[in-house]
Amino acid sequence: MNRRTSAAALLACWALAASGAEPLPALHAQPTGITVSGVSSGGYMAVQMHVAHSASIAGAGVIAGGPYYCAHGNVFTAFYNCMTPGRWTPLPHTATLKAQADALSLERRIDSVRHLENAHAWLFTGGNDHTVRREVVEGLRDFYAAYKTQVTLVADKPAGHAMVTDTRGKKCGTTEPPFIVDCDYDAAGALLAALLGKLQPRAAKESGRVLHFDQSPYASADISMDEAGFAYIPKRCENERCRIHVAFHGCGQGAAEIGEEFVRDAGYNAWADTNDLIVLYPQAIKRFSPFVWNPRGCWDWWGYSGADYHTQSGAQVRAVKAMIDRLAN
Repeated sequence: MNRRTSAAALLACWALAASGAEPLPALHAQPTGITVSGVSSGGYMAVQMHVAHSASIAGAGVIAGGPYYCAHGNVFTAFYNCMTPGRWTPLPHTATLKAQADALSLERRIDSVRHLENAHAWLFTGGNDHTVRREVVEGLRDFYAAYKTQVTLVADKPAGHAMVTDTRGKKCGTTEPPFIVDCDYDAAGALLAALLGKLQPRAAKESGRVLHFDQSPYASADISMDEAGFAYIPKRCENERCRIHVAFHGCGQGAAEIGEEFVRDAGYNAWADTNDLIVLYPQAIKRFSPFVWNPRGCWDWWGYSGADYHTQSGAQVRAVKAMIDRLAN
């Protein structure tokens, strides 16, 4: 190791220590039966993870997200057709999206779409969500239905564009930071039950730990991911084999924007304590590079990290899968 390399390594170690981030531990978690969920861009990311790795990911919970590969690698299509579709910017047809997913499956760029027949999907659209319209979420329902996935759609709550809880957050119909709203409805519990089956009652008081871990072995700012992520680890999961759930924040909802509010207030952790569930909270960040333009800290569902963003080769998909594999090591 030369002097320059040694200095860089020492600087990296110092930065990691200063941030308080630890290595992500190998916890011998279950490598299959994984579930994912997310809000808005995190919802789209959850769908991408599910479809790309459906052999190991058994289901997805999606709040205000749309169908797989909706944006076709185009930011204009993402913003209009896949969020607020209209006469001249319609939502892509289900048959078209299914044909594209089928082709990717045949090319082995994603897992076989046959796995989706045994999967579960839980979808939510808020009555006051004017950011991602109801028909977009219904388009995701239709995409999953085309594969005979077991789908639940919740569309009777007056929520804004946000994570929905029954105890924390702003007024139900609002759409503003931290994008967590109290609608007297526990979305985290509802989606986990739909994806995992009957749950034990959530803990009255959380007893696990929130781990602030180093994301740099898996990702970098070059793909608009933060230096550190989070994981909630129940005490039992330190020594026993637990399942994994991945929760993706939405745009403007990462720790760089709102601190640990999503990690601590979205509602997953109390359920994780009593149901032997490790919750992984990967983190995206804003990026203003000419090569990666992501000014709101969204997950990549339109191609800013590369043309294969929606496949197993996608930079962010690869990064999160590597984190899952580490937990299951």
